[in-house]
Amino acid sequence: DAGASLTSFFFVKVGLVDVIRRLPHHFISSFVKMSDHEVETFESADAGASLTYPQQAGTVRKNGFLVISGRPCKVVDVSTSKTGKHGHAKCSFTAVDIFTNKKYEDMCPSSHNVDVPVIIRKEYAVIDVTEEGIVSMMDDSNNVRDDMFLPKGTDESEKLALLIQQTFADGKEMAVTVLKAMGEEMINSMKIINEGAK
Repeated sequence: DAGASLTSFFFVKVGLVDVIRRLPHHFISSFVKMSDHEVETFESADAGASLTYPQQAGTVRKNGFLVISGRPCKVVDVSTSKTGKHGHAKCSFTAVDIFTNKKYEDMCPSSHNVDVPVIIRKEYAVIDVTEEGIVSMMDDSNNVRDDMFLPKGTDESEKLALLIQQTFADGKEMAVTVLKAMGEEMINSMKIINEGAK
């Protein structure tokens, strides 16, 4: 009996191996590649979903926002023109990077979608400003951050950094607004909370 069951087990085992070996190799490899690709596409789509959203180009106005060359920009000028008798209306955008102030230009048919950056502004109370330019700050929920530096890179941001340093040195309470878009953050404004503080 033991010998018979061992023999039948051996034949079943060999039979399964034989079936697996007979499966077309391209079937297995294409199935694996397809599932890998699907997972990758889903993850990348999910990761980028919260950074931008589509908007029809013809509805983007001056002082609105737009992604040009992969950068979050504020629109400073927009014009719409027709290209001949049967041409589609085209929008011409002039915009500046909200972090670097670099100028960008782009053109797009008004009926097409453009990417618009999701922009988040959050206010924090300033706790400390170090000599290295690190700004410690606290939000409304008493969460403290020590990972933001004084703004830099443009004349405007350098002036803001000096104003923050001077206000802190004067012992005045202040709040800063942090602008966040497409994975970047920067302090972009400040206000004095208690003018009478010394």
